[in-house]
Parts: sequence; C-alpha cells; structure tokens
Amino acid sequence: MKNYERSYPCFSLCGLNCSLCPMHLNQYCPGCGGGEGNQPCSFFRCAREHGSLEYCYMCGNYPCEKYEKVMEFDSFITHQNMITDGLKARQTGIEAYREEQEEKAGILKELLDNYNDGRRKNFYCVAVNLLDLPDIKEAMLHIRTEIKPEFTMKEKASAAAAYFQEAADKKGLVLKLRKKPKEKK
Repeated sequence: MKNYERSYPCFSLCGLNCSLCPMHLNQYCPGCGGGEGNQPCSFFRCAREHGSLEYCYMCGNYPCEKYEKVMEFDSFITHQNMITDGLKARQTGIEAYREEQEEKAGILKELLDNYNDGRRKNFYCVAVNLLDLPDIKEAMLHIRTEIKPEFTMKEKASAAAAYFQEAADKKGLVLKLRKKPKEKK
C-alpha cells in the first residue's frame, strides 16, 4: 500500500503470511507492506480509520466482522490461520512470531529447491502455512533422512508430500486451497 510500512512486511496487516505465498515467492506481489500492493483492501482502509495500526491484531475490536467472509475461501494463500496467526503474534510478540515465520519460509525454500517436481508449490505453501512448526520439523526430519539422493525428483516430491499429508491427517487438516464456488449465471 502507498505510504504504509510495517516492521515485518511479510506478515500482512490482516494476518496472511506473505513469505509463504506463491504470488510473493514468484515476485508478483510485494505484500501489503512492501509497495503498492492491494490499494482497495478493506483491512487497510479500516486500519487507517483506527489510527493507522501496523497489524489488525493491535485493534481493540480484533477479530472483527471483516474476517467472517474473507476466511471462508482462500486466494493464492490460505486464509485459514489469519486470526490464529494474529493472536499468536499478539501473544508472543511480533519478533518471536517473525522468527517462527522465517524458519517456516526457510523450510519452504528447501522444499521448493529440493523436493518440487513442478507440481507441488501450492501444496507446500499450504502445508507450511497450516501446520505448526513442530509438525513441519518432524516431517522434514523424515524427508531429510528417508528420501534417498538417488530418487528421481518425482519420487522425492511424492515422498515429501506424503510426509506432510500424514502430518496433516493427524491434525485433521486439508492441504488444499478452498476455492470460492463459481456463481451460476
């Protein structure tokens, strides 16, 4: 957004983790704190009306009714943890939260660099976003120790995805973006 900066721009005003978003990773979007971003964003307008808050979780009305509709479906990044992540940032402090997200972003980079057959980017972005860091670390331990270097990239990607799917199944998570149904004309 114009004239809008935050101490940690990879955590959006509303609670999305830009560093785990495929649009940000492909450099199609700077995030709402990294430049022009999404000017008509209702969260941004609301933050301006409430004293130009750096993050929505700093508002006394957090979480507000703005989250009801936006959390039903996902865009390029999952919206499922927006409130949870905002509350975590409020409770632990933005620095501790930033450190955790940077660790997740590093793991995502490792996955994309070493276990992506060209078809897993969104899957990994959703998995790293939704799973808690200890679950991600456990999946990565299996990936690093059980996937052999001689595997083809397709075999590596399939095995890595299976470890994340197993972790998600244990937590009852679905590792897919929730698409808004197309309206019938």
